[in-house]
Amino acid sequence: MSHVLETAAGVPSSGPLAEALTMRGKLMELTQASYEAALLPSDAGNLPANLRAALACRMARICQQSGLTQHYADLLAGYGDDADPYQLALPGEMPPADEQRLVAMVDYVDLVTERPRDASEATISSLRTVGIDEADIVRLAGLVAFVNYQLRVAAVLSVMGKSQ
Repeated sequence: MSHVLETAAGVPSSGPLAEALTMRGKLMELTQASYEAALLPSDAGNLPANLRAALACRMARICQQSGLTQHYADLLAGYGDDADPYQLALPGEMPPADEQRLVAMVDYVDLVTERPRDASEATISSLRTVGIDEADIVRLAGLVAFVNYQLRVAAVLSVMGKSQ
């Protein structure tokens, strides 16, 4: 079974890397389940699926991971033409200043993706200041943590796949 991560990283369907991942099947299944929980949760709170896909695509573009960028761009496109009105999937794009909640979320996503060491309690406080409740802060943090994990594993798998 090919999971999002294996597909995005371009893992060949046979060979030593494919065999190694098959032996780590439980880990790959858990990673796929984490993907579904982060991107397609049963309780999305105030982070709808299209916003999650846009932010995930943004993180993949920031990290220049083409396979996951394409996956998340396709996922986002599946939500329709109006799924990303502020083009959040593109690094450098920001919602208008009056969309304070979105601005704070994008700032958080960018910071944790580009400079995780700089994240602090003040970073979380900035989310609270604009009215994002604790449950949605946890949801956002989970999304960012998972996608950044996924990006790092995809980068390693891509390199390993090329060395076969």
